[in-house]
Amino acid sequence: MSLQVVSWIVVALAVLGVVARPFKWPEAIWAVAGAVIVVSIGGLQWRDAVEAVGKGTDVYLFLIGMMLLSELGRREGLFDWIAAIAVNHAHGSPKRLFILVYLIGIVTTTFLSNDATAVVMTPAVFAVARKADAKPLPLLFICAFIANAASFVLPISNPANLVMYDGHLPALLPWIERFGLAALIAIVVTFGCLYATQRRALAGECARSVEVPSLSVGGRVALVAIAVTAVVLLAASALRIELGAPTAVMGVLAVVAVLVRNREGPLPILREVSWSVLPLVAGLFVLVEVLLKTGVVDLLARQLSALASRGVQDGAWTASLLTALASNVANNLPVGLLASATMAQADVPSRIVDATLVGVDLGPNLSITGSLATILWLQAVRREGEDVGFVSFLRIGVVVMVPALLLSLAALLAFG
Repeated sequence: MSLQVVSWIVVALAVLGVVARPFKWPEAIWAVAGAVIVVSIGGLQWRDAVEAVGKGTDVYLFLIGMMLLSELGRREGLFDWIAAIAVNHAHGSPKRLFILVYLIGIVTTTFLSNDATAVVMTPAVFAVARKADAKPLPLLFICAFIANAASFVLPISNPANLVMYDGHLPALLPWIERFGLAALIAIVVTFGCLYATQRRALAGECARSVEVPSLSVGGRVALVAIAVTAVVLLAASALRIELGAPTAVMGVLAVVAVLVRNREGPLPILREVSWSVLPLVAGLFVLVEVLLKTGVVDLLARQLSALASRGVQDGAWTASLLTALASNVANNLPVGLLASATMAQADVPSRIVDATLVGVDLGPNLSITGSLATILWLQAVRREGEDVGFVSFLRIGVVVMVPALLLSLAALLAFG
């Protein structure tokens, strides 16, 4: 058996470990172990591995900033304050609360990214459920599904968008012209299908009115920092600046400001951050690099070129559906990286690239391991004492993702 084949087997087993989590070990262990093994056996030179890890720098910085903002908001009572306001506006109706949380999810994903919805919004929704004395899972599912469904409204709505276009995103107005209708359909259809799956759990009443706690100075700082971060990300996107560094700076500044005012050290807040997501992402970048260096991209590029030569529409549908399914097998971050490299080498029409992006962004709503945002969401859910199994999520994902993907893709190819 050749070294190339052995390397592919290691990559496949590592990805399987990330998806299935044998022994309930964290996802990061499997990704890092696969990366270390493939380098150890010579399937990838260590210099190439280091370079691959470096490619994720912008993603690491983005996640660090968002995780710091999220933990700051949780510690300073921001989420409890938001929760009380949301409960009072629901007027005792779990269905109205569901709609309200969904609308907040749209705004959060659109202007702060799908990872922010997973990291920042999920703890807030837990607080909402507790305040309202409502079942948490129907509201938590919103965080998972809207994080992907609204992730192509704007270029900044998903870091995978930057990956797909290799740092050369279309300008804001052309982006909206191309993806606006498809994104709207994805959001509306996802809401309708998700609501249908949760209708019984939303029956009855929840708390009608709760006392709104006063928001501490630290909570106000966290709120302002999150709002300013959204503005900064929009500006960075318009100026074609990478999003990671501005996000990290905002997160660090907000934490430092609160710690200095409270005369506290950084260790308590740093201990609560889910740092394991960073080696997970680094490991995935290395595993993708193995495929890049062992001829997989060349093979895929030839197949994609042949497919595109038969017709743009057929090529777009096929590329989008395949990447949507592949994202649920191997996570949309490595799939997006692989798809981007393949399309750049195949030099396919932009319509195929656009359709593939919809598959990479929306397709992961099928399973709990489809996207980095969903993995982050799952970690946040477990942290609060809840858990969602692969099969239970898949049952909902089939109902929600399939019609949303097919209808939004049809709109993109017909009118985008």
